Amino acid sequence: MSGNTASLIDWNAFNQARAELGSDFVRILGYFKEDGVKSLDAIEEAMRSKSAAALVRPAHTLKGEARQFGAEPLAVIAERIEIVSRRCVELHTTPDELIPDVVQLRPMFETTMQMFDRETNPLMERRPQGFGRRAVFGRAG
Repeated sequence: MSGNTASLIDWNAFNQARAELGSDFVRILGYFKEDGVKSLDAIEEAMRSKSAAALVRPAHTLKGEARQFGAEPLAVIAERIEIVSRRCVELHTTPDELIPDVVQLRPMFETTMQMFDRETNPLMERRPQGFGRRAVFGRAG
């Protein structure tokens, strides 16, 4: 996925959300991370049980939150899962055609979250070496 990670996030939309949410941005992004994992778990469980009805709500939730933060490819897959699931409910069919979408959802979500983390916490990857080693106080020889 490394070749196309730049296209996972619309940074203009991300920065617009950051500007609009202001001091609440990091907290709300944290909610997206938590809700996203819950949505992924629910989507995967629904696929295991072949329940189209159980796919709709978590896919809808993931779609909306991903779109809010500019994670458009994630939102597109979640939207496809939502739409196909609704159709399967109406037609009383199983959502088997969504297996490839569901399989790629979690890795895409995790890569997207790592990119968000790097953007919101630039110190994550650059930990200072030797911080605080120099100063020795209280020695009056």
